[in-house]
Amino acid sequence: MGLGSHTRRKCFISYHHDDEYEVQQFIQDFDHDQDVLIARGIGASMAGDIIHSSDDDYIKDRIREKYLRDTSVTIVMVGKCTWARKFVDWEVAASLRNTATAVRSGLLAITLPSAADYYDKKLPARVGDNVDGENGYARWWKYPSSASGLASMIETAYECRSTRDYLVDNSRELRSYNSSC
Repeated sequence: MGLGSHTRRKCFISYHHDDEYEVQQFIQDFDHDQDVLIARGIGASMAGDIIHSSDDDYIKDRIREKYLRDTSVTIVMVGKCTWARKFVDWEVAASLRNTATAVRSGLLAITLPSAADYYDKKLPARVGDNVDGENGYARWWKYPSSASGLASMIETAYECRSTRDYLVDNSRELRSYNSSC
């Protein structure tokens, strides 16, 4: 039951581990069942050489090289506490970085159903730096109600890599700790 007429992009899925069940359901529905995207992610904790470094450029380069190399769009799955997680920030920072071997990724945020009615939901700060309604590099979307809706979101993010690259703001220092939420 694939969509046929769209390009299936490789997407890095960034999320807070507390939301893993919902994220796995998203991947099952839109990657495995409907062939909208090819999902990639870190899954287990990052290698020690990334976590234990204090060099921001090294951290971003290693994440880009090891986990994002063959992806073209990063999807941040926004739950109640996603904004507070340092690894989500690191993944987004690496996604927005051009390197000698990889072009920056398109970026989009999707609110998970469990956070849809949460009164205090917010984006990770670096994602928020790049979202400005329809005028920013990235967009923040409601959870997709259809495969074609998600395909459109992904394609918009993919196209922004070349049409809105001048809007990227990746100047923030890497988050060095998790906040409580």
